[in-house]
Parts: sequence; C-alpha cells; structure tokens
Amino acid sequence: MQGRRDIDLARERVAEACRHIADGGLVIGTGGNVSERFGDRVAISATGADLASIGPEQVTVIDLDGAVLDGDLEPTSELELHLGVYRRYDAGAVVHTHAPMSTALSCVLDEVPCVHYQMLLLGGAVPVAPYATFGTPELAATTLEALDGKVAALMANHGAIVYGPDLAKAVELSELLEWACGVYWRAVAVGTPRVLDEDQRSAVIMAAVARGYGR
Repeated sequence: MQGRRDIDLARERVAEACRHIADGGLVIGTGGNVSERFGDRVAISATGADLASIGPEQVTVIDLDGAVLDGDLEPTSELELHLGVYRRYDAGAVVHTHAPMSTALSCVLDEVPCVHYQMLLLGGAVPVAPYATFGTPELAATTLEALDGKVAALMANHGAIVYGPDLAKAVELSELLEWACGVYWRAVAVGTPRVLDEDQRSAVIMAAVARGYGR
C-alpha cells in the first residue's frame, strides 16, 4: 500500500515527464499523455491537461481497474490504452505522443523499417496500428496488438506510443522513436533506405552483449 509521499512523488514524476516531452517538441497542447505504475496504482496525466505547463495537481492516481483514488480531475481519454499496456505487457510506464515525425509517418506507412541498429531497442521495425477514434476500445485493442513483441508502435493518423520498465526509460524510448522516424524520413527524401536484415540485426545484438552495452 502506497503512502501519501509515494503518491505525491509519482504525480510529480509524471508531471515532470510531460513537461520534458513538451519541451522537446514531442507533444503540443493537450495532445499526448503519460503514466507511471507504482505498486498497484497508476499516476496518469489528466484529461485536458496542457502538457507544457502541467503540475502534479493535474495528475490523477487510479487503480489498475481505472477507479480514481486521488486527484480532482478525470484521467486522460486514453485511459484504457494505458491500462491495457500495464495488464498485457507488465510495463512500468507508458508515453503517448503526437510527435511530428512519428505522426507524419503514421499517416503513410504500415511499418517503419529497421534502418538503424538503435531501433532494436524499440523491437526493430515499428508497426503502425490501424486507425481508430481516439479514446475508444477499438484504438486500445489495435494498438495493443501492434505492440506485441515491441515496446513502440505508431497509431495511424494519430501518433506514437512506447512503454518501458520505468518512466525515465519510457521517455527515452519516445525520444528515440521520434529520432528514428526522422532518420527514415530524411533517408527516403534522398533515395531508397537500406533496411537491416536478420543477420545484421543479430550481429548487432551479439556485439552489444559481447561489449556489455547497457550494463
């Protein structure tokens, strides 16, 4: 059972993460949402919150069934999507953005090919979930399917989603996803990008393990 201090710290962490991704241009206005699981609770940005200026009072605490436990505001309209990621993938945090490059590619691609080895941190090629209206069970369902075997996906004509073991990692992955989409965008502008094949991807993983990267 979490105490008052745990709740307050979680709300501040989520608010800080929201402001960070807004400052980095990954969201504008209310277009995105962030959550972090702590124990059997989730701190999640409230619906209608301006992520550039959000404070901890605009972060709502819920249980894993979505019931509000702390805070005066309703959670984001993408509540079911966040809860679905926690239930299905045992995530520690979820970040959903409307980042420009990611969103642009979600309008034209069915998948962002694995053109750089750092994309392996996202699970390789990034799938694009079929379009569904925001905040609906259909959007949650299609996005959760797209995330199978991945930690990142695009949502057609909508935006991007990542999850990680903790909030800092989820934010880092959201930035990596936007960077990767930008690399692909620029590569396509000048030619046909080379895509890393299975052997090349495996070699990267073996090299990373051998060198102890990430330890």
